[in-house]
Amino acid sequence: MDDHRAQVEELLADYRRSREQLATVQRELKAVTGSASSPDGTVTATVGPKGTLTALELTDQAYRKYRPEQLAELIVRTTNAAAAKAAEGTNKALSAILPASTDPSSLVEGTADLRPDEIAPPEAALAAAAPRRRRDHIDDDEDYEQRESWLDSELINRRSR
Repeated sequence: MDDHRAQVEELLADYRRSREQLATVQRELKAVTGSASSPDGTVTATVGPKGTLTALELTDQAYRKYRPEQLAELIVRTTNAAAAKAAEGTNKALSAILPASTDPSSLVEGTADLRPDEIAPPEAALAAAAPRRRRDHIDDDEDYEQRESWLDSELINRRSR
């Protein structure tokens, strides 16, 4: 009976150690952040554990140096770089509890047990998802001038009352 009790105690001790290790990893994952700055230092982005933007710093020079669409693109690139750094922290934290053969990034992405052909969408699905442009109507200046604006129709309705 003592042998059985010792085995149960050993299993419980293993369980408690595993649980504490998991709790430690959970705390590490919640604390993961990533920061990156643009090459010229005008944009700095910080993201949280899931790559969510938590802070964004723009220098005054950023507004003078870039047009709005250029600045937006720079912000996105910088935020993506910060998210990649956060992902490295996530992978490092998860590596402590995963088997050596498991890729932490594929586990986080939900693709750990999928083959490459299962991950990539089939060509037909890509073609079906692509936006289609209507070709039956060409919007040129002449056509635009011939159409009645909703503002014009409102004015006509008011005058006829």
